[in-house]
Amino acid sequence: MSDDALREAAETMRAVRERCVWTQRIDHRDLVPYLVEESAEVIDAVEAGTRADLREELGDLLWQVLFHAEIAAADPGDPFDIDDVARGLTEKMVRRHPHVFADAVASTPEDVLVHWNAAKAAEKRERTSVLDGVSDHMPSLALAQKVMGKAAQVGVCAPTHHLADPETEAELGDALLTLVHLARTRGWDAERALRERLRTLRAEVREAEAAAS
Repeated sequence: MSDDALREAAETMRAVRERCVWTQRIDHRDLVPYLVEESAEVIDAVEAGTRADLREELGDLLWQVLFHAEIAAADPGDPFDIDDVARGLTEKMVRRHPHVFADAVASTPEDVLVHWNAAKAAEKRERTSVLDGVSDHMPSLALAQKVMGKAAQVGVCAPTHHLADPETEAELGDALLTLVHLARTRGWDAERALRERLRTLRAEVREAEAAAS
């Protein structure tokens, strides 16, 4: 996106915020459900949509970023705008890619991850746990996979349970974690695996409905 196109989008957001009475009433918390929805629609477009779908949904997600930044710009105590957001992002990405913008060397993806994690750790010195910064608002399977990765960093073993044996809800939780652990050790995405299987199930439901009509 050119600077002019991004600037035009930001100015369009500003005009909407200034002139639309509904938009004027919205705050950061009010936007959260829309952000969740738009993020989900981007995922749908990536996994099952067209290029046109992806372009549109990315635009809708960008609108959410512009919306939050415009709300933040009017904060009386600690204002910031989309330029501040962009500058902060650029500075962070430069710090986290010393093999691109400095003299560090990374010849493998694993080397890149080492640089990334080192830079991130330096930025987050105030954190006291590997779990700091892991959002509870992530989908449950994605959260489980993330937490299990963090647990492995400090030597906490994943639970194991025979999948056919759960007799309580707690044991079901252990069985689900067992599956997530399997996904993690094999490099699979547990959340995506379930989403894609559900898409197949939805198609089967629609086929059954069509056959019955």
